[in-house]
Amino acid sequence: MKKFFGEFKEFISKGSVMDLAIGMVIGGMFTKIVNSVVNDILMPIVSLLTGKTNFQEMFILLKGEGATLEEATANGATIIAYGNLIELIINFLLTALFLFIVVKALNKARSLRKKEEPAEEEKKAE
Repeated sequence: MKKFFGEFKEFISKGSVMDLAIGMVIGGMFTKIVNSVVNDILMPIVSLLTGKTNFQEMFILLKGEGATLEEATANGATIIAYGNLIELIINFLLTALFLFIVVKALNKARSLRKKEEPAEEEKKAE
């Protein structure tokens, strides 16, 4: 048992495990930022443009009664709640767009830094 915990301690103390843990924490926080940008900034703009304030309320009533999704669900009606799917697809596309813009900006910043580095090395050589 002592050998097991010794191996575990060695595994945990390796840099790659710590890098993974830090990446997971940062990724979790970045996810919150992306979700906030999409849900709090972009989705209200989409809702304004489409005239819908809440896509999740969109449904087709197949059998039963209910003017709203909540009423239909409470009455046990048979429904196709397609609005949530539409909202998730829009959310996915906006998230992908936001991440694309962030990655593109990071790549541009890296390429600018790489262009500056050789120029600095040439000045030092002179």
